[in-house]
Amino acid sequence: MIQTPGLLLTLLAFVLVIGPLVFVHELGHYAAGRWFGIKADVFSIGFGREIAGWTDRRGTRWKIAWLPLGGYVKFAGDMNPAGQPDADWLALPVEERRRTFQAKPVWQRAIVVAAGPVINFVLAILILAGFALAYGDAQTPAVVGQAMPGTVAQQIGLRAGDRVTALGGRPVETFEDMVRFVKIRAGEQVRVDYVRDGAPMHVDATIATQVQRDRFGNEFRVGLLGIRPAAPVVRQVGVLEAPVIAVQRTGQIVEMMVETIGQIVSGRRSVKELGGPLSIAKVSGEQITLGPEAFVFLIALVSINLGFINLLPVPMLDGGHLLFYAIEAVRRRPVAPQTMEWAYRGGLMAVLALMLLVTFNDLGNFGLWRHLACLIG
Repeated sequence: MIQTPGLLLTLLAFVLVIGPLVFVHELGHYAAGRWFGIKADVFSIGFGREIAGWTDRRGTRWKIAWLPLGGYVKFAGDMNPAGQPDADWLALPVEERRRTFQAKPVWQRAIVVAAGPVINFVLAILILAGFALAYGDAQTPAVVGQAMPGTVAQQIGLRAGDRVTALGGRPVETFEDMVRFVKIRAGEQVRVDYVRDGAPMHVDATIATQVQRDRFGNEFRVGLLGIRPAAPVVRQVGVLEAPVIAVQRTGQIVEMMVETIGQIVSGRRSVKELGGPLSIAKVSGEQITLGPEAFVFLIALVSINLGFINLLPVPMLDGGHLLFYAIEAVRRRPVAPQTMEWAYRGGLMAVLALMLLVTFNDLGNFGLWRHLACLIG
């Protein structure tokens, strides 16, 4: 077993993951705002008290705050997270007011808000495109190389040479498609469609649950059918094809995230599996010890997560802003300030509740509650 990384290395790794991704996210907002001529008052990495910063010649205050769990860009004319105009906005000179966020048409404001999550996806796609160029595209066929003894695959009668065509009604083309489907469906009953000697067949199976332990001692609950692949096939790709493959992989990751969230909402997966900043810090420290490839891939995954989460239609997040802009575009007038205020209060409470939940889970995963129980009992 590899030695667990120390606290300083874990903190350094966490900063190296979160810091650049937050900067890139906020840079997307900032760049889009500048494109439309909006003045930025503050560009902050982190929240809370400023520990370092400077003011550029455009009057933007660039600063680093002490709590590195996010960031923000404050455009001229904004006074709160709901994007409501400053009380003195109407008193500004006409030329200065034109440079404020609120003075811009709704489609420009929507682009500015969407630019943050979009650039997170772009960064992840660039990283995954680089991996595709370096390591190729896995295209191992969805053919049974061996049904492992004692597994579900053997119990349902799969044999070497069977070609799986669909799982749970979803077509599969490669062995990697099967792995992605099965991995997040432990304990679920699915229909397995396959072809044997040219004849289509099907059988129902309950995906087994396997608890895996990685080299750091972390345990994972994953689904398992017990199919060993045939000879692996890795296809080399060119510069023009690599971004296409990267987009496909990004879509597959987002699809797995959506399905996992659906499983949590429906109760098929425990909320205890949700992790927060402490889990990210822990994984960051572990991945950095495995080499640059593993660490860079983690950055891509976290970037996709950051972009996806921010696009959720929850007030306080970018997706919440976009939802209100969509309503404004349809109604041809903004949502009432009172409605927005209450919505953002509710969104803030939801975000805080989620942060408390994932922090509780993180502390539990670190063994805090177990140690406290031992002390009390």
